[in-house]
Amino acid sequence: MDLFPLLLSLQVATVATLLNLLLGTLIAWALARWSLPGQSLLETLITLPTVLPPTVLGYYLLVLLGSQGAVGRWLQGTLGIRLVFTWYGAVVAATVSAFPLFVGPAHAALQGVDRRLEDAARTLGRSEWAIFFTITLPLAGRGILAGAVLAFARAMGDFGATLMVAGNIPGRTQTMALAIYDAVQAGNYAAADLMVLIMTLSSALPLWLARRLSRVAQTP
Repeated sequence: MDLFPLLLSLQVATVATLLNLLLGTLIAWALARWSLPGQSLLETLITLPTVLPPTVLGYYLLVLLGSQGAVGRWLQGTLGIRLVFTWYGAVVAATVSAFPLFVGPAHAALQGVDRRLEDAARTLGRSEWAIFFTITLPLAGRGILAGAVLAFARAMGDFGATLMVAGNIPGRTQTMALAIYDAVQAGNYAAADLMVLIMTLSSALPLWLARRLSRVAQTP
């Protein structure tokens, strides 16, 4: 079995999970602590990737990030960065696809933090960022970690959005999910069986871990 698709999938899923941790935690914190203008619309947009067909999500990303898209044109013209049909595009697709699975548990965990502890820290003169990093984040840590595990599993197996944005280029953008499709199309069921087993384990183990973390986080 060619190891490139497995290594690329791990690379894409890891970077996508880190991006979700960074951006998703801040957004989940803002949603849990403040009433934002247009919050219902924002929550709808965050949840949308879970119900959109992956190819539709991928098409939106392709239009946005392509050479004629607003973001893609600016990135390529200003920074010289091209996302479409590169592994960076696969990272963007996986990040967006996995985003709702991270924000959901993270939002619930942050919302469950006792605000009296944060208020007590404010009376002692602690800044909001200091309160976030020393009180809020540690108390919500297990829920956030559970969301990160789910996001990793989702990013690891993304197919439709990745295919639309990054393509299926062997040795460049072909992830495990795409390699399985190619193997089945070519009638190479031995390789497909092995890759399916690896992907099943890589999805089942994170799900098991996320459930364990969620149970511990809910324990008084």
